[in-house]
Amino acid sequence: MLIKNILNSKFLIKLLFILLIIFMLFPVVVKASLFGGEPDIVGKLNNAFETIEKWLLKLATPAAAVAVAVGFFMQKFSFGDEERIRVAKKLIRSALFSYAFILVLDLVLSAIKTLLQ
Repeated sequence: MLIKNILNSKFLIKLLFILLIIFMLFPVVVKASLFGGEPDIVGKLNNAFETIEKWLLKLATPAAAVAVAVGFFMQKFSFGDEERIRVAKKLIRSALFSYAFILVLDLVLSAIKTLLQ
């Protein structure tokens, strides 16, 4: 019951989405130059956020796979319940869309990084 409440929480989904955007955009935004150099704190922040970005991308693949698998099993074991079939299809579709959005966002941010350097 608790997991169902957490998964249905729109606030949690919005919060995770905002954090993902912040962690993916911050390395592009934090760029400081002082006499041809970069302060140590800015370099450490960039490295930290790039590490977090890589970690989130590595975590997104299994998360999407688990969501698709749960949707598939929910659809298979619905025993003809139309509501469960509809929810399962929505879960599969949203998981694939979210994963594709994360990959496209990473591609765009990588292109922006190469243009700024």
